[in-house]
Amino acid sequence: MKKAFAILLTLTMALSLLAACGGKQETPAQTEQSTQPAALSGTVSTNGSTSMEKVIGALSEQFMTDNSGVSVTYDATGSGAGIEAASNGSADIGLSSRALKDEEKVSGLVGTTVALDGIAVIVNPANKVADLTVEQIAQIFTGEITDWSQLGGEAGTISCIGREAGSGTRDGFESITKTKDACKMDQELTSTGAVIEAVAGNPNAIGYASLSALKDTVKAVTVGGVACTEDTVLDGSYAIQRPFVFVTKDSTALSAQAQAFFDFATSAAANDLIRAAGAVPVA
Repeated sequence: MKKAFAILLTLTMALSLLAACGGKQETPAQTEQSTQPAALSGTVSTNGSTSMEKVIGALSEQFMTDNSGVSVTYDATGSGAGIEAASNGSADIGLSSRALKDEEKVSGLVGTTVALDGIAVIVNPANKVADLTVEQIAQIFTGEITDWSQLGGEAGTISCIGREAGSGTRDGFESITKTKDACKMDQELTSTGAVIEAVAGNPNAIGYASLSALKDTVKAVTVGGVACTEDTVLDGSYAIQRPFVFVTKDSTALSAQAQAFFDFATSAAANDLIRAAGAVPVA
């Protein structure tokens, strides 16, 4: 009897072990995989400032490398159009090279500064004038000073070249130089690159352009003896500067991929990329 009981007990234990082994067991690898966040996918649409082209390009390229399932698009339409795109929802993130106005904030828009940018005052490399004050720059663009000889340069009628209405670069330049609605321009162009090209091709031209977009085809004059550089923009000693801003709508949550891009672009991890693109990081 004892022998039969022992055999029965052994069979019962064996069956229990088989049942346990046959059950679904989660391996350590499976457990780890189940806790990993889902890979990001989809599109992040950005729209706005042409001056932010290099910065947004560098940030987008790195983000897409790190997140192969995400595509970041950039539509260079100007700051005004970018702010409107964020407002009407046609873009995830608007791009503005000026701070938001009070009325834009009241409408529910939020501006987050990603970087700072100097607005360089540029002339043709052949121009002998190397330094201007903010007051002289204002007098040039409002038509009070009309010839380079008045500033110690060679005789020649000054040709003022700037951006179109609605441009963040123009808004920043005119606000700082106090020339709002008073500038007299020979050309109003729709991109920073076009301004640089026009100044490079005209010995008597003067214009303004983002520090991040400067090329050696033009010469940036010092303003009040201060050169437009990363250090002088960051410490505030260079007078003509403005922010690069991400614009979002307070009442609308970003998609997972757009939020991830926003968080990356505004973090210290993006500083070297922003710096390499010619702007000044603030994180």
